[in-house]
Amino acid sequence: MVAAETTARRPVKIAILALSAGAVKLGAHLAKTVPADFYPCKGELRQRFTALWHSYDALICIMASGIVVRHIAPLMQDKLRDPAILVLDERGRFVISLLSGHMGGANRLAQKVAALCGGQAVITTASDVLDLTALDLWCASLGLQAADKKSFTRAMGRLVDKGSLQLWSDLPLPPLPPDIRPAAGPDEADLLISHAVSVQARADAQIKPEPAILHPQALCLGIGCNRGTSKEDIAEAVQETLARHNLARRSVTRLASIDLKADEEGLLAFAAGAELPLDFFSKEALNQVEAVQYSEAVFRATGAKGVAEPAALLAAGQQARLLVPKEKYADVTVAVACMAWPYPASAQPDNEDTQDT
Repeated sequence: MVAAETTARRPVKIAILALSAGAVKLGAHLAKTVPADFYPCKGELRQRFTALWHSYDALICIMASGIVVRHIAPLMQDKLRDPAILVLDERGRFVISLLSGHMGGANRLAQKVAALCGGQAVITTASDVLDLTALDLWCASLGLQAADKKSFTRAMGRLVDKGSLQLWSDLPLPPLPPDIRPAAGPDEADLLISHAVSVQARADAQIKPEPAILHPQALCLGIGCNRGTSKEDIAEAVQETLARHNLARRSVTRLASIDLKADEEGLLAFAAGAELPLDFFSKEALNQVEAVQYSEAVFRATGAKGVAEPAALLAAGQQARLLVPKEKYADVTVAVACMAWPYPASAQPDNEDTQDT
């Protein structure tokens, strides 16, 4: 198998901003131990915030919290894009996680900096205060993406208010924290793990809100195409296949084809634009996959009995199932396979009592 290269995760970039003489002294020390880049900011604080906002993953601000709030307010977008913001006094007594506590990592960084200063981390996110699961971090650790931000936010609010949530899944359930419990059925769920775009509406939707849908990284697309097929034609075929079968684009995690297509410009361009890894398999590997459709035309052209279906299954790994048999378009063939375990290997339970709903 030949696979597209993946980019290693880059180190977190941290900047320290300081105003007073005492803050500059502490900032210079922390810059060496965190480690971080250090910026004395007296007389140019606004310019520094503007210049550094999109260049760093975290900003540690040694100054009054009011000053920080006034300067960052015009720059803020949302918790998925804003950097982590910490505020601490120049003696390092209190380290406040001010912004992007979970997804941005401000809470973890506040604890680290407090330990270095001998101070106290100040964390105010409700889940941490109440010793509840940080739902956004838990989902991120499993590769789950919320289909709708508003419904996911409501679910996080219900967790804080009720102390627990009910979860139902179309796929095997990962190990669950104690405050996220298996639901008796989808109608009882606050959260629903599914590769479907939408689920059937509840009959009692006015009494209990629809569950927040979490899309797992579960689907692999096998793609066959004629020589010279454009990325636009491939994109259209993929989009139509997913739409016809109510499958979420967020759940697509890999693409696959035969190694004869390793230089196919349209396919490579589509994969790059979709930011998806692309696996290539030999005809020998494809021919070892059982229970797939045979195509005489494909066999004459490639030596493989099929491309889209076996490539999708191979990319999806052991015990994968063919969710969508190959669908033919003018110059493209698409098939969809679903992984048996769509979560990181680290989440695999040691025993076999994972619930398969």
